[in-house]
Amino acid sequence: MRSARLGGLVAALLASTIAARADNATLTIATVNNGDMIVMQKLSPQFEKETGIKLNWVVLEENVLRQRLTTDIATKGGQFDVMTIGAYEAPIWAKQGWLLPLDDLGDGYDYKDLIPQVKEATTVDGKMYAAPFYAESSFTYYRKDLFDKAGITMPEKPTYAQIAEYADKVSDKKNGIYGICLRGKPGWGENMAFLSTAVNAFGGEWFNMKWEPQLTTQPWKSAIDWYLDVMKKDGPPGPTANGFNENQALFANGKCGMWIDATSGAGRIYDPKQSQVADKTAFTASPVTDKDPKASGWFWSWNLAVPASTKQGDAAKKFIAWATSKTYVGLVGKSEGWVAAPPGTRLSTYSNADYQKAAPFAATVLKAIETTDPKHPTVDPVPYTGVQFVAIPEFQAIGTNVGQDISAALAGQDSAEAALKKGQSTTERTMKQAGYPK
Repeated sequence: MRSARLGGLVAALLASTIAARADNATLTIATVNNGDMIVMQKLSPQFEKETGIKLNWVVLEENVLRQRLTTDIATKGGQFDVMTIGAYEAPIWAKQGWLLPLDDLGDGYDYKDLIPQVKEATTVDGKMYAAPFYAESSFTYYRKDLFDKAGITMPEKPTYAQIAEYADKVSDKKNGIYGICLRGKPGWGENMAFLSTAVNAFGGEWFNMKWEPQLTTQPWKSAIDWYLDVMKKDGPPGPTANGFNENQALFANGKCGMWIDATSGAGRIYDPKQSQVADKTAFTASPVTDKDPKASGWFWSWNLAVPASTKQGDAAKKFIAWATSKTYVGLVGKSEGWVAAPPGTRLSTYSNADYQKAAPFAATVLKAIETTDPKHPTVDPVPYTGVQFVAIPEFQAIGTNVGQDISAALAGQDSAEAALKKGQSTTERTMKQAGYPK
């Protein structure tokens, strides 16, 4: 009996020591410079006050963040305690043993409230390795005032041909309004996020069932020709510098007639404190073609993960449990307005009457996320999963190289045909070196 009591006392002492260590920790958090993460940083002093844990923030542009995190985690550098990673990295890094599992975030976390498709994207062998912070599909934003002025009615599922026609009709470059804004900044998660979905819609794919690259096939040519034509004719100047954040700012400032991009941008576009066109914007599905009449939106999530190299796993998990909780969503709603609440992760957000009232896009976004199918992303069968990316480790380099080639064509430094031939060649070489087919 005495021995059992002593054991219980030692266990309690050990638990309190670990808790004290966690509460005195300083965490280094690496995140992307998107609006939702900026809000997280802004509200984090409340977490510090509640827990005694100090936070050191490293906020980076998307391409730079990916490079830094990939290098650090692959070399076990240990620079970061919490990482913001995507639906692409989470399962790949988990299988490498680079991430700590997050199935122990506490009784109040409510895992069942997470949207199933979003949780599944960060789950390997039944364990969640990254907690969803926000998730998205993509859709078409458009200026209803400009469409009314031009006598155009946007259909529920516009085609790529219609989008090009509408861009020309609403473009008013003399007054600083461009018919369409699309990502031009090179990167597998920047311009290639949009372009991969366009290729899917035109009936193409990155690889056939033999893992042979398909960049010189007709669907790729059609998709890239469409993109270059519409951007050069009706897009903004300097498009190769524009990624998600830059195009979001252009649209919010009334410079774009249309913008095809992440549904997560809707919170800012519909917030009158951040957008000049909050009352002038409407939305519809991502464009389609006759080849693929389904809405060709993507699926993505930004998630918080703990690298296995950290020495402060308990404190890191405590922060993640706070930042991805229902309580945090409510905190954002109250402090920033419900339209700014992190989208796409929790069912309770979409059943919340305050959010539904503030976010007219809520039901459309939820439907887009729930109906996008990363397991069947293309018209023809493919050996990979992922809608706007290919879920293999080699894709990060492949997508970025191809993105740079197409960005060069957008800048007028190369033709579409030459860009795709270069992309085909480098992709073939990378896949051969990686030993595909496996």
